[in-house]
Amino acid sequence: MVRSFLALVVLLVGVFATPVLAVTPDEVLADPALEARARALSAELRCMVCQNQSIDDSDAPLAKDLRVLVRERLVAGDSDGEVIDYLVSRYGEFVLLKPRFAWHTLILWAAGPLALVAGLIAIFTMLRRRAAAGDRAFQIPQAKLSHDEEQRLKALLDKERD
Repeated sequence: MVRSFLALVVLLVGVFATPVLAVTPDEVLADPALEARARALSAELRCMVCQNQSIDDSDAPLAKDLRVLVRERLVAGDSDGEVIDYLVSRYGEFVLLKPRFAWHTLILWAAGPLALVAGLIAIFTMLRRRAAAGDRAFQIPQAKLSHDEEQRLKALLDKERD
């Protein structure tokens, strides 16, 4: 009983965890090679409404329009690069899920490695300071006893030894 329940749960998770593509049957091209190219291009293009999904995964009407536009351009004989260039000229670089490497996108590409280097430098500096401080960081500061306190302590210790 438990095994069949677990099998059912695994089956349901497997069914519902699969990615769902928003491409409708009326968009699919008759030529499988062109359809494969359209799917590959759609996976690289950002939905302008959802912004974190490709147009291939988005159900937004604008994403559908972009999928249809990609297919129209491919049927018209455009290369993959020409389709991308057309969409970038029309919608800007933001339409690309992975921005091109250029001088105006340099900050996008350099931000990650720069943040990693800055973090490593900060960790290295902190470890060096901690090592330079040595055991001082873990010692409890000792207060000096006055002359009267030292005498009383000595008397107590002497009394305890006897």
